[in-house]
Amino acid sequence: MTPFDSPRLIADIGATFARFAIETAPRQFESISSLRIDAFADLHATVVSYLASVGQPPVQHAAIAVANPVEGDFVRLTNAPWQFSIEDERTKLNLRTLVVVNDFTALAMAVPNLADGEMRQVGGGTPAEGSVLGVIGAGSGLGVSGLIRADHGWVALGTEGGHTSFSPRNAREVAILQHAWTEFSHVSFERLLSGRGIELIYRALTQQSGGTAQAISSHEITQRALSGSDAIAGETLNAFCEILGTAAANLAVTLGAKAGIYVGGAIVPRLGDFFDKSAFRPRFEEKGRFSDYLRAIPTYVIGAENATFRGVSAVLEAQLRTLRASGDSGLLAQIQRGVEQFSPAERRVAEYILARPREILSQPIAQIALLANVSQPTVIRFCRTLGAAGLSDLKLRLAAAVTGTIPVSHAQITDDDSTVELGSKVLSNTASAILRLRDHLNQSSVDRAIDALSKSKRTEIFTGGNDFPVAVDAQSKLLRAGVACGYLPRESEQLIVAQLLEPGSVALVFDNDGRSSELRDIVEILRERNVTVIALTLGQTGLARRADIAIVIDHIEDMQTQLPMVSRILHLLVIDILAVGIAMRRGTQSEQSGSAESVTLT
Repeated sequence: MTPFDSPRLIADIGATFARFAIETAPRQFESISSLRIDAFADLHATVVSYLASVGQPPVQHAAIAVANPVEGDFVRLTNAPWQFSIEDERTKLNLRTLVVVNDFTALAMAVPNLADGEMRQVGGGTPAEGSVLGVIGAGSGLGVSGLIRADHGWVALGTEGGHTSFSPRNAREVAILQHAWTEFSHVSFERLLSGRGIELIYRALTQQSGGTAQAISSHEITQRALSGSDAIAGETLNAFCEILGTAAANLAVTLGAKAGIYVGGAIVPRLGDFFDKSAFRPRFEEKGRFSDYLRAIPTYVIGAENATFRGVSAVLEAQLRTLRASGDSGLLAQIQRGVEQFSPAERRVAEYILARPREILSQPIAQIALLANVSQPTVIRFCRTLGAAGLSDLKLRLAAAVTGTIPVSHAQITDDDSTVELGSKVLSNTASAILRLRDHLNQSSVDRAIDALSKSKRTEIFTGGNDFPVAVDAQSKLLRAGVACGYLPRESEQLIVAQLLEPGSVALVFDNDGRSSELRDIVEILRERNVTVIALTLGQTGLARRADIAIVIDHIEDMQTQLPMVSRILHLLVIDILAVGIAMRRGTQSEQSGSAESVTLT
């Protein structure tokens, strides 16, 4: 193999160990070493220690797999007390390139390069050329991904498919689910298809047989099953394989993965013939009307050594390829080739993105414009020059370019989330919603609302029950901006106020889901009295259609199981936009009036 211009650092950060290697040529890994995570304060100290132990090779490019989602520049590990900025780490380690990717995405990226001897087929089926690949694997959790063919290789889907709800297929699995419900309110496939899942299944089946569950590890249960020394352990492993067959089949039909489903992770590759002879494949094909569809899809077990390293390496190579000034059609290379053709202002945007491609993923348009020393419309024009619909579309393409992954932007909060998972999801979902609002907010509606509120002699606020804090904040902000406004929290009082408002007044109506019948009745009264209705609500709702001015605030939120969080934040932000807009408009009018008076006096 042709050696690289400089050795590359490859790493796989798990829950307990951080594995490192130096890649000197494609798929040629040297100086492989495992370091305990709890022995180091952070990622930087671990990398420095490893590089020192192998003689400080002149590494310029590095790629790291971590066992949690990677979106944007900041990474906080779920199973270790480490957090870091990718760009800061790149700078501190004096690297030209640093790629951080989800570990299962890395495993998925290794699949297209597997040789025949590095995987084994379980059951029948023939891969369809050019179709989607599905990848699933059980270890400390359940990883799920897919691979879509792109112009110059493959792009991985970054998913949290392991958290889909488990569905039992027979009486044994019903008993397992009922036992699991005594420990968890929501039972996902990951709860059963993991090391801890094997332990849970064992406890459930032991209890079902009338015995007392022993506190033994998944490793011990597996060993007993393979040796035949424990009947319940054997039944546990059989149940595990069957449930994995269900999950794999679900993945196949969801993705249309006719090129095959590949099974990896830390558990299945070690089961050998037990897995091949288990009910995994029969269960995979057992899909009613879609059984023939699944029978044609092959399933494989990944047996390659250092498969994650190889996947990480593939992601790194894909990014480096896009950065080379060759005929590559990657987004970064496209920007690089077009620098001379851009206008001077667009060129500054291009140079900023090329210098900080990963930072851009988490930056708002205002910050990008400020740091690139251009206007916000220039940033939008730049995006459209590259064929993107807007900044969010450009970021999606850029994310695929710098990580090899199409990110999932919203994660559903579940009752069994840990505090760390809950905090991460709330913050990530809110950030995602804010970015979406920024890119989709109708500026014409905002301008009309600011104009109506600025000219209004009287403004009244109307809300449903959950929007009380938003209404109080709106009243405070509008009063400070000079708008005479009022708010009464009780719906009966709001109904009376609506009947008393004079024509020409303005009503500001908040509704986070567009389903309040009380607000619809109030809006009808307001329209009859020729009151201008400004509605902050979801699109495609009755309120949005009835309002004189609709500021559409779409978001993803389960209103049935949790209090509004994302919608509340978005409404507060729109209030800020309106209040600042009103203050600026009145300030400008005041300055113009003062200037006119000055001229007259002169």
